[in-house]
Amino acid sequence: MVTLVGTQTEFLDAVKDLIELDYDAAEAYDAAINRLENNDYKEKLRQFKEDHDRHTRELTNLVQKHGEEAPDGPSGKQWLTKGKVVLADLMGDKAILMAMRSNEIDTNTAYDRLLDHEGMWDDAREIIKKGFEDEKHHKAWFDEILGH
Repeated sequence: MVTLVGTQTEFLDAVKDLIELDYDAAEAYDAAINRLENNDYKEKLRQFKEDHDRHTRELTNLVQKHGEEAPDGPSGKQWLTKGKVVLADLMGDKAILMAMRSNEIDTNTAYDRLLDHEGMWDDAREIIKKGFEDEKHHKAWFDEILGH
């Protein structure tokens, strides 16, 4: 079978990648929360982590509804997202938040691309749109805190 650009098969692969990215993000949030000194920042990051956990559940349910298997954990890229936070720990809270902002830029990009995918399933649009709104909110918070 030949798969063309914009097919539903490619959309499925992109959703699976997004699930892994959300798992990666949740692990990075755990790493950040464990390293931050500021309790207000920790609480905000806990809320953002809950969003990523919800995204993985919603996207997993969507994939399974279409009769496919979904990833059940982070990708190999988790070491990149989590690694930024671990290294930033050496420089304090601001560096950790900058690392997390960088990760949020990646998730924003992934959600944005998926929203424009030609092969999107009809029942996926609202889930992805809501996830993207969460991601934009996360990035906006980091931008405000970091003065970007």
